[in-house]
Amino acid sequence: MQCLGAEYLVSEERAPRPREWRPQIYRKCTDTAWLFLFFFFWTGLMFIMGYSAVAGATARLLFGYDSFGNVCGKRNSPVEGAPLSGQDMTLKKHVFFMNSCKPDIKDRKLGSTALCVSSCPEEQLNTLEEVQLFANTSGSFLCIYNLNSFNYTRNPNANSLCPRLPVPPSKSFPLFNRCVPQTPECYSLFASVLINDVDTLHRILSGIMSARDTILGLCIFALALSLTMMFTFRFITTLLVHIFISLVILGLLFVCGILWWLYYDYTNDLSIELDTERENMKCVLGFAIVSTVITAILLVLIFVLRKRIKLTVELFQLTNKVIRSSPFLLFQPLWTFAILIFFWILWVAVLLNLGTAGTAQVIADGQVEYQPLSGIRYMWWYHLIGLIWTSEFILACQQMTIAGAVVTCYFNRNKNDPPDHPILSSLSILFWYHQGTVVKGSFLITVMRIPRIILMCIYDTLKTKNAYTTTAINGTDFCTSAKDALKIASKNSSHFTPINCFGDFMIFLGKVLVVCFTVFGGLMAFNYNRVLQVWTIPLLLVAFFAYLVAHSFLSVFETVLDALFLCFAVDLETNDGSSEKPYFMDQDFLNFVKRINRVNTARAQRDMDSLRTEEGTELGPIVR
Repeated sequence: MQCLGAEYLVSEERAPRPREWRPQIYRKCTDTAWLFLFFFFWTGLMFIMGYSAVAGATARLLFGYDSFGNVCGKRNSPVEGAPLSGQDMTLKKHVFFMNSCKPDIKDRKLGSTALCVSSCPEEQLNTLEEVQLFANTSGSFLCIYNLNSFNYTRNPNANSLCPRLPVPPSKSFPLFNRCVPQTPECYSLFASVLINDVDTLHRILSGIMSARDTILGLCIFALALSLTMMFTFRFITTLLVHIFISLVILGLLFVCGILWWLYYDYTNDLSIELDTERENMKCVLGFAIVSTVITAILLVLIFVLRKRIKLTVELFQLTNKVIRSSPFLLFQPLWTFAILIFFWILWVAVLLNLGTAGTAQVIADGQVEYQPLSGIRYMWWYHLIGLIWTSEFILACQQMTIAGAVVTCYFNRNKNDPPDHPILSSLSILFWYHQGTVVKGSFLITVMRIPRIILMCIYDTLKTKNAYTTTAINGTDFCTSAKDALKIASKNSSHFTPINCFGDFMIFLGKVLVVCFTVFGGLMAFNYNRVLQVWTIPLLLVAFFAYLVAHSFLSVFETVLDALFLCFAVDLETNDGSSEKPYFMDQDFLNFVKRINRVNTARAQRDMDSLRTEEGTELGPIVR
């Protein structure tokens, strides 16, 4: 009997005890292995950056180059074995093909000699005399560099050293600054061969670079919309919520309609014979289908959750009260946005170098070809993972900082004497203890975000992101914090989950609104000049950047909202409202909780009465 008792005591001692919530009492470094993993991952990114900077030649992609290894519009270094290389092409910014109307096609590649010229011939040139006159009047020489314009009509080999006659009128196009012939018969042949000669990565990069001004303008537009959304949520009312939801619905329907109209327009456009246009058409169809599905899902959710608008407005007013106690929270997105912009510019620059990494090789007649370094160029997949993971890491640092500030303010007994510098304190704790947790969380959230990015897992994502708040409270690692957050949220705040979810859903709709109007602006801008460039990839890039910008600004409200409810759940777990264990929540929040409880109780009572009425209904005699 004693042995059994001893065994029982031992097993009881070995049994795991439930973890206690200890707001801001104990700190230790968490998830350090993930921090080292992130360091090694970025070591690989730094290697790619350095190697691509040495082996890449972004200028060739931006400005175009001739057949002799010279980049147009630049001063060049000579290539060994190529006598016409190393020339000063500062004033010659356009690429001209000598046989653009009847090009020599070898293995589906354009075999025509390319030259750097100062301007493209806008009128047709029928004779060598006209070619010579054009050179003398415009300073644009259309024959081989070592042939003086004085000898255009005298050299017996001028027919092979000058462009094939007649020279069609041409116009410079942003795709590598090429002179594209404007006559219909020459354009179709030249464009189809030219575009097929350019691989997919170059087409994507050329589309990005030719639309770089538009992309930058759309990012600024997304920033302005995000600031407007912040102002809306800062002073939200029931009327503003209805207007806001109406704008979201109109924006979704409008973007879907524009995408389907563009697809119909492409199917009736003869230019789809080009590879770029076919790719654009397929991408537009994919965008149209995805946007239609997303629109249908969001419309159903809006219809189902429409009755919770009034309580949600009150919830945002409580959230704004927390922000008023620490107003510098609203400035957190600014430094996050600045860091994101710097990182994105660096990322695009490295991508350009990856796409142009190659070595010069001299072929027949002293001409130069650039052989791509396939090994380094295909590292752009690693580079793409770096974009997503690092962007999520930067945003997660902001969420962790905001959550820590909210925790500091919430678990302060004296509400009339708020803590000093809660944001700096939260940043310090993040830097010294929890960078590994942010790295791990950003990776896991990224992995889960890719397959289900806008679908109906918003609630599960909410509970995952609560791990940052739990780490700010207890100082535990990411997985432990996520488990604790899920447990306490389901235990103590089940009545408030619908209101909390609808609040997060409203913020998500704000991000959707920013993306919708940014994508609409991009559709109008890119479709205006869509020939010879894959503009759907820049549009997708703009949509991605717009969402991240909106997320970096609106996540202030989202993080405060989620942290507030988790702190409330911890408050219920650790206190009972007595004089010995009073609640940390203030009177306004306590009144809001009581109001929600009354609403839930009334709704449950109505459901119970309705059920009893249905069960108790009996058939009575028919009275005549």
